[in-house]
Amino acid sequence: MSATENISLPGQRIELGGNGKLRLDCGVELGPFPLAYQTYGELNAEKSNAIMVCHALTGDQFVAETHPITGKSGWWDQMAGPGKPLDTDRYFIICANVLGGCLGTVGPKETDPATGKPYGLNFPVITIGDMVRAQRMLIDHLGIDQLFAVIGGSMGAMQVLDWAARYPERVFAAIPVAGAARHSAQNIAFHEVGRQAIMADPDWHGGDYLSHDTNPRRGLAVARMAAHITYLSETALHRKFGRSLQDREALTFGFDADFQVESYLRHQGITFVERFDANSYLYITRAMDYFDLAAEFGSLPAAFENTPVRFCLVSFTSDWLFPTPESRAVVHALNAVAANVSFVEVESDKGHDAFLLDEPEFHEVLGGFLNGCAEHKGLNRS
Repeated sequence: MSATENISLPGQRIELGGNGKLRLDCGVELGPFPLAYQTYGELNAEKSNAIMVCHALTGDQFVAETHPITGKSGWWDQMAGPGKPLDTDRYFIICANVLGGCLGTVGPKETDPATGKPYGLNFPVITIGDMVRAQRMLIDHLGIDQLFAVIGGSMGAMQVLDWAARYPERVFAAIPVAGAARHSAQNIAFHEVGRQAIMADPDWHGGDYLSHDTNPRRGLAVARMAAHITYLSETALHRKFGRSLQDREALTFGFDADFQVESYLRHQGITFVERFDANSYLYITRAMDYFDLAAEFGSLPAAFENTPVRFCLVSFTSDWLFPTPESRAVVHALNAVAANVSFVEVESDKGHDAFLLDEPEFHEVLGGFLNGCAEHKGLNRS
């Protein structure tokens, strides 16, 4: 089933912005609008044990359960659950599909109430800040005054930093993982390659493919292939594939997938188009490109001045998409304003995707930090 088709998703979908619209950074007011989210564990009586998990670019709200479209385990199933670092016996985990997404929250594939048709490119351009404002509206709806923690990797880390900068009184602890306070020129360049692949697909129809009953599958698959390379390290690619051939003993002297790595990337592209919307990919990558806390607040230290938030930043040695110096820049800014911050660079050869994989040191660091924060806050185990 394609993400562009109407599907019945499990979980919770609420309408926000009915009493007060969401004003976007582009100047457009949005509301009322649907937002889809999942929760795991139970909210305690004091509503003090809630953790907001912010998903990455191609993630969604299905953190720790079987995905309704792919049938695979949740994207952070190794991290969230009973007895895991994000212990659902202790914490109330919330994850919302981001603004502009394609799994229940308003985005370009949703119906524009003004026309009765999918928004397509009539959907307003959004930012990471807009995503966080929508999440704040969600926790207001849930009656949560302060989140115990906000955590996320990659684009999720951008949301975490935005939460801490924009609503420091609403966040006790912030854990940005494999992220940065701005999107680099190199990362913007990779995103532009992906967007151009989508827009060059003849089935894109200027973003109006749903009305034409088409789907720019080829362009979106190429975008996914290009992005997926950036999530891995050269070492990880060599360990997985090297120059091994795919189901053959000799080169074909043609342009089929001779090498296993080619077949792998094609598979990644094909499976991605079944769960993701092409226009959402355009909008969300653009939101990442626009992210720059220093530009918004005047300087990076100014974004966190007088912050009461406790920070724990994590990077990975082989991550070249969001390399360690990006995290160090945030740490230096936090040190400049005497913030409570710890930082760990985890040794890993798995590249950017390490935050999604089985990395015991990362899990131990996160579990230890959360336990320390819970003890300080007087958050007892259930």
